Amino acid sequence: MKKMYLILFSALAVTTSRAQNKFNLLVGTYTNTCESKGIYVYEFDAGSGEFNLKKSSEGVVSPSYLSVSADNKFVYAVNENGKQSTVSAFSYDSKSGAIKLINKNDALGADPCHLINDSKNVITANYSGGNIAVFKKNADGSITEGQQLIQHEGKGPNEARQEKAHMHMVAFSPDKKFVLASDLGLDKVFIYSYNPSAAHDVLKLKESVNVKAGSGPRHLTFSKDGKFVYVIQELDATLTTFSYDKSGSLKKIAETSILAKDFRGGTGAAAIKISPDGKFLYVTDRVDANNISVYKILTNGSIELVEQQSTLGKGPRDFAIDPTGNYLLVGHQHTNEIIIFKRDKTTGKLTNTGKKIELCSPVGLVFTKI
Repeated sequence: MKKMYLILFSALAVTTSRAQNKFNLLVGTYTNTCESKGIYVYEFDAGSGEFNLKKSSEGVVSPSYLSVSADNKFVYAVNENGKQSTVSAFSYDSKSGAIKLINKNDALGADPCHLINDSKNVITANYSGGNIAVFKKNADGSITEGQQLIQHEGKGPNEARQEKAHMHMVAFSPDKKFVLASDLGLDKVFIYSYNPSAAHDVLKLKESVNVKAGSGPRHLTFSKDGKFVYVIQELDATLTTFSYDKSGSLKKIAETSILAKDFRGGTGAAAIKISPDGKFLYVTDRVDANNISVYKILTNGSIELVEQQSTLGKGPRDFAIDPTGNYLLVGHQHTNEIIIFKRDKTTGKLTNTGKKIELCSPVGLVFTKI
């Protein structure tokens, strides 16, 4: 009898382990360059790197970036479509992968390219509009019309890319008391006090910090302990490290370039993310570089280059690390595939698995629980 219990326990442990290794991968795409239905949901096995398509949305226009609610029941997307851009709310059944439109509203700015959400609000960064828009959330997951619009003004030294403000990302501070916003056009990172329950004045400017002139801040990420912020600049591939304190202040402590010393050609730094264990930082670069840089994060927040390698495609706009940290998946906007890399948790290094998901213009990747 004891032996039978051990066999049953072992079988249950194996089944549980397999279940814990399975996640949904949600992918946002551009729909104006090739045939795409919008948002795709794949089941991904973080034990083997295998995947299968579960569901997709229908007729959703260029949902380039996605944000999933904390309860895993709703998905919010920006619909990047020039002056006709919108922000959309979807119901989401993680088990089946079904994703259905609830409602959408005017983005209040052209070409929204990033968004975040919590229990009360959805906040977007509108690139061409050069502004930030705030939408309240209803009990059914739908969003209201925009309740606050913050317009940035000014320009930078790069006449072709910084002729005006270009909002590129919004991010909650770890304690949710602040929202950080990077403006590529103004070479600034803005810090807003966050008042989630306010009807209209949800965000109030606290301060801003400058980055190198002409560098164009794109995306940022917090260290796992919340004491540091890493900002990647799109226009010149500068990577800046800031210290961060809980009063919402940033102080620049280091700056480096993600470009190889012998690199010649165009650069367009894209996504920056930290491994689930907080030990490694990853950054992609596009245009001619088309690579990913791996950095080890030291205890004092400084970073040390581990390796740099090709992403094996063109236009690595976004990537995602599965919650176990076993795999890193890179979406290529121009070669229409997601390349699956195995990740060494000890060294941070990446190895091509030979597996890839073929999909029209993948530009936003996010993992969720099933």
